[in-house]
Amino acid sequence: QVQLVESGGGLVQAGGSLRLSCAASGRTYNHYARGWFRQAPGKEREFVAAISWSGSSTYYADSVKGRFTISRDNAKTTVYLQMNSLKPEDTAVYYCAAGGHGGVAAHPYEYDYWGQGTQVTVSS
Repeated sequence: QVQLVESGGGLVQAGGSLRLSCAASGRTYNHYARGWFRQAPGKEREFVAAISWSGSSTYYADSVKGRFTISRDNAKTTVYLQMNSLKPEDTAVYYCAAGGHGGVAAHPYEYDYWGQGTQVTVSS
């Protein structure tokens, strides 16, 4: 079993920055690919960014490319999402996920474990 805990969400003005963290614990967590998704009220959960288990590959949704950066620490247990130039449309609950496939993946069904989510609110 893998447990994921997100942190770092909050309220920020448009144009500002936030850094989300997702700490993992449990067995073999360092070999899991990791991803970030978000869900706004009344909308489906959407892909944001993903990173392979090694950290050598990353993948981003077009809506965040150039503004968000996903990374993971050397022990590969914690994943980060640096969010710059935030926009009101980035407002959502952000979820981190872990998947046993190892590579980058953009679909929720490709991930096995999910965190509880952290709220990000961007004011205009």
